[in-house]
Amino acid sequence: MYYNEDTVIFLNGKFIKAIDAHVDLFSQSLHYGYGVFEGIRSYQTQNGVKIFKANEHYERLKNSCALVNVPFDYNTEELVQITYQVLRRNNLTDSYIRPLVYCSPNMNLTQPKDVFLMICAWEWGKYLGDKPVRLCISSYQRPNPESIKIEAKVTGHYVNAILATSEAKVRGYDEALMLDMNGYVAQAPSTNLFIEKNGELFTPPKGHILPGITRSIVMNICRELDIPVTEKLISIEELEKAESAFLCSTGAEIAGIESIDAKPFKKKWEDSLGALISEAYRSQVLEKSFSYVII
Repeated sequence: MYYNEDTVIFLNGKFIKAIDAHVDLFSQSLHYGYGVFEGIRSYQTQNGVKIFKANEHYERLKNSCALVNVPFDYNTEELVQITYQVLRRNNLTDSYIRPLVYCSPNMNLTQPKDVFLMICAWEWGKYLGDKPVRLCISSYQRPNPESIKIEAKVTGHYVNAILATSEAKVRGYDEALMLDMNGYVAQAPSTNLFIEKNGELFTPPKGHILPGITRSIVMNICRELDIPVTEKLISIEELEKAESAFLCSTGAEIAGIESIDAKPFKKKWEDSLGALISEAYRSQVLEKSFSYVII
């Protein structure tokens, strides 16, 4: 699904075949989840193949490393150029890109002396598909921000996400919606949430969420389209009174929500502010003007 015998990846300073890549089984990342990663997309735009928000993603990768004391000395421009080479060597246009910083062998609970970099890419559709998704409130909470660096995109943090999504699938839903430790709505396992009410959008504030790059883009689009958007704590009761809602992330792009705990929203997706933003977002990633979008 992710690679074949011809797939080329970047690994520790070299471009090699994915089938020839090896990882030390004593890696600290493998044993303790001590590593950092990113999710990035490239698109076939009107101006050629472009990596969307490449600098922002690699700056976050570097910041995540710094937050959890993983030494990492690549500069952003170098990382971007390596990634374009990965795309060219694999003849990829619309793709999902995965940089991974992982640690050397170390069975102690201390920061590593050496780290390694892998960058790969593959063709991948929208993470949650093209149809509005059915969510359920998860029994798994987002981690306490006093226990981890919540804004760092760390591999081990995603065990929490896997548990929540897996539970939702077993219950017959498409995805989970997680609360924070105080019972407020936080985010889905790998996406941020926006809700619509009375012509405005609301999204949970920073603190218990991973403040996504796509989340920031959505907020910028709202400003450009004069859509009021506010960061605030959202209770389950307020969520239930929302007229519509959507999720967003690099992998999922803009994903409409059909229902939560089998309770549908009042507005049809195509009539919601989320659908309007989805169209504007798609225009942006393809480097097309969205000035024609009128509220």
